[in-house]
Amino acid sequence: MKTSFILSATVAIRDTILSYESELESLDRAIGDGDHYINMKRGASAIVEMQTELEPLTPDAALNKIGLKLLSTIGGASGPLLASFFMGMAKVIKESGDESVQTYATAFAAGVDVIRQRGKADLGEKTMLDVLIPVANQFTALAATNTNVQEISAALIQTAEQGMLATKNLIATKGRAASLGERAIGHIDPGAKSCQLMITTVCKLIS
Repeated sequence: MKTSFILSATVAIRDTILSYESELESLDRAIGDGDHYINMKRGASAIVEMQTELEPLTPDAALNKIGLKLLSTIGGASGPLLASFFMGMAKVIKESGDESVQTYATAFAAGVDVIRQRGKADLGEKTMLDVLIPVANQFTALAATNTNVQEISAALIQTAEQGMLATKNLIATKGRAASLGERAIGHIDPGAKSCQLMITTVCKLIS
């Protein structure tokens, strides 16, 4: 993955987030604080505005700087968690010194694990991790078998959608929705939806 691809992905993600304004706001009004879309829009737009600054950097340095920007830009719980994800990825990529699919799968999994540790959450708790953990597991497994990137991308799109849809029938045990108990059942988690959108957008750029 080159820095130029990261830059293209940031623009595509920003455009996707903007196009899903109504759905993200609706999901967050149902079980969240009502500010998820605004925060995601703010973060995505801030990163796009960094293009000139990011362009000369190596991929790991670019991802780390993106993480730092999100930390200072996105409010609520999402900012530190998403920032940790990018910074966790950057650390693995820098230490590996290569650009193989296996390295990026390992980096993605490491970023997800940082979110899991920092958020003190896990699979099945109606959060973004219900998308991120299955995608990380699938990415790692497919990369280990040298599956081509187009097949990996298609599989990850499907896995992300399945994880996102699965949150609809879960009782939230973390975050704002946890206070709703069974009333949260029937609603998709907005963070899971955002992650599904971002993963799908990046994978479509690859395939």
